[in-house]
Amino acid sequence: MASPEERLAELGLTLPEVVPPVASYTPTVRSGNHVYVSGQLPFVDGKLPATGKVGAEVTPETAQELAALCALNAIAAVRAEIGDLSNVVRVVKLGGFVASAPDFTGHPGVINGASDLMGQVFGDAGVHARAAVGVAALPLDSPVEVDMIVEVV
Repeated sequence: MASPEERLAELGLTLPEVVPPVASYTPTVRSGNHVYVSGQLPFVDGKLPATGKVGAEVTPETAQELAALCALNAIAAVRAEIGDLSNVVRVVKLGGFVASAPDFTGHPGVINGASDLMGQVFGDAGVHARAAVGVAALPLDSPVEVDMIVEVV
């Protein structure tokens, strides 16, 4: 069975450096066998590839890709905390936030971008509980944000 790092390589993905916090928090907190990952924006090389509201300036398809970038940043934060992604027992919960136009209702489809990546990287251990919530605005006018909780050994 392939390790999470091997699966990332098979997907053509490289984990980025952990994004420095944009406010007063830390990217992760470990408590016992759980790692709590702070909300991750879809930064690529320190920049947001898109800004605006989903259903207005940002298409749902683009937002789904951005959610996967958020998830990739969250995985990078977990690895920085625990050293080896093979120590992830399971992704327990993923939270997704979608800054959206008032009439947009496709939040679950957007956050599928993050959920699908968790399954691709962690296999059955990537199946998780989830929330997909529409919000009026997110930091830096990001269209999406993802946080998560993982169980580790």
